Amino acid sequence: MRLTTAIIKALALPAGVREKTFFDDNLGGFGLRLREGGAARYVVQYDLGGKTKRITLGTPTMLELGAARAKARDILASVRLGGDPAAEKRQAHERAGETFGALLTHYLPWKRTQLRARSFDETERHLVKYARPLHARPVTAIDRRALALLMSAITARSGPVAANCMHASLSGYFTWLIREGLIDVNPAAYVNKAPQNRGRDRVLSPDELRAIWNALGDSDYADIVRLLIYTGARKSELGAGLRWDEIDLENAEINLPAARTKNDKPHVIPLSAPALAILKARPRNGRDFVFGRGRGFSGWNLAKKALDARIAARMLRPITPWVLHDLRRTFSTRLHELGVPPHVVEAALGHVSGFKSGVAGTYNKAEYLDERRRALKKWATFVDETVTGKQPAAKVVRLRK
Repeated sequence: MRLTTAIIKALALPAGVREKTFFDDNLGGFGLRLREGGAARYVVQYDLGGKTKRITLGTPTMLELGAARAKARDILASVRLGGDPAAEKRQAHERAGETFGALLTHYLPWKRTQLRARSFDETERHLVKYARPLHARPVTAIDRRALALLMSAITARSGPVAANCMHASLSGYFTWLIREGLIDVNPAAYVNKAPQNRGRDRVLSPDELRAIWNALGDSDYADIVRLLIYTGARKSELGAGLRWDEIDLENAEINLPAARTKNDKPHVIPLSAPALAILKARPRNGRDFVFGRGRGFSGWNLAKKALDARIAARMLRPITPWVLHDLRRTFSTRLHELGVPPHVVEAALGHVSGFKSGVAGTYNKAEYLDERRRALKKWATFVDETVTGKQPAAKVVRLRK
């Protein structure tokens, strides 16, 4: 029979038959399948490789007969050209479930084995939190435009450095997807990185250091910044993850494990008297971390913006833009100016460079801990005199007659 609208309305299952397909005589393979209970679906059936395959097109209430016949004709034409529409449809359904967010559950456990804990936490934050707008999309449907828009939003909100770190995390994820056979091209490879300065040379002047110190107030963030000033440490070492079990109050030092340092080596940070006093005054409250909760202090951007606002309110002119890492550069520069030998400064910063790299580093295992303690004591005196505005007491030297 030739299927028409009138015939379709009149079709019914024979007695005792639970399912039957009524094929159209004018378009072989196209038909209407009826099931017990009244369900009706347009279908296309074809043979390929000795197997019979079937594709469901839709219901008569949702799809007009003419449109169904046209879709069937296109599918059958694809089969004659060597295609397999049923397999293609199944693959499309499978790929629809292979979303950015769903596949992260496979990628992140693998990535955890490749990175240090701190680096993994950053990658996880990028892909789980910042890339959330992409989570519902199939990975095959994510293009350069989607990533470029995400990068632009992060650049506007958090700056170019954060955006480029996000770019690296995305690129790593898409590279893994390629190697898993889930996509063919890494869309992040063709997205521009945010322009940023190649390097910073910002060193705070004594007046700027005093302005920052006096605007800090009393908070977790204030204690962190003061500790960064006294020790020259990285914010990730003292603020983001400092634990009580890493602090030796009796010996006045912080002992960072290799997993928490940039060079993957344990690092001892001697504590001057004022730095030690800050930590002794911290409440413990039964927590593992010295600052913040969970994984340590958070809210860096908001705290920094609030600090800058207080500095601007106290001064006739706001200081030149600065970042926390400038404190570390200032620490290094001023220690050299105070006459501390370069190798001691490098050791205090936890650097493996110059005198400790290559063959020299293989043989030179000195930590210069005593020298660093004296250097940090000298530095603490300089900081205290700077932030209070007090001048060092004059030394009286008796001259021989």
